[in-house]
Amino acid sequence: MAASDQSSAEALLAWYAAMGVDEAIGEVPVNSFAPPAQANPRPRPASRPAPPKQPAASVSPFDRSGIAEATTLEALEAMVAAFDGCALKRTAKNLCFARGSTNARLMLIGEAPGRDEDLQGKPFVGRAGQLLDRMLAAIGLDEGSIYITNTVYWRPPGNRTPTPEEIEACAPFLARQIELLSPDVLVLLGGAAAKSLLGVSEGIMRLRGKWLNYSCAGADIRTLATLHPAYLLRKPEEKRYAWRDLLLVRKALEQA
Repeated sequence: MAASDQSSAEALLAWYAAMGVDEAIGEVPVNSFAPPAQANPRPRPASRPAPPKQPAASVSPFDRSGIAEATTLEALEAMVAAFDGCALKRTAKNLCFARGSTNARLMLIGEAPGRDEDLQGKPFVGRAGQLLDRMLAAIGLDEGSIYITNTVYWRPPGNRTPTPEEIEACAPFLARQIELLSPDVLVLLGGAAAKSLLGVSEGIMRLRGKWLNYSCAGADIRTLATLHPAYLLRKPEEKRYAWRDLLLVRKALEQA
């Protein structure tokens, strides 16, 4: 030990003696570097075991086999009115199931109800519907000889496009609706309806003007896609194409 260190140690011992410290250690060793203990610490409550995880509630899909129990269009409409599996129902005012004759030979299907349809509870009663009525009247048809519906039965908020999930929720009812009416001719108004019913990807201008088939209950229904009347309101110069399609429809009805 260096002389300076020894002098410092002796000075420290002399100070301890002066302060009354007469033992270098106690009976119990002390860790001078340990944090000070808390006074009367509260005992920690015993941790409760985490509750067992409950399995997620399974949301069973709507039993589509029950749709076959609807043997009339009226019964099917009541079934749709009681159906809660489409989110559009929660924001719409009214169900827009169909309008027209349940004995019609011509069935027309659009995309979705709009504001006027939601208020009246009938499809195609707004400006587009009024144009459609005039178009059909030009080939000798009125509400007593046609049947009109949409791919979804409730108005999407803000007239937005229905989602694939919303269309899928209504699809089994629509398929049964077509089956129960069993029309001679099916007209799909706009590309959205054509894609939903026929599973095609082409645009409406490629699809329109040629006969296609919709399979229903083991048979094929002659099907024609044409321009939606709402589109014709925006582009009236395209009415010539819709008129050609209507002439095809009239001829098909005369031959059926």
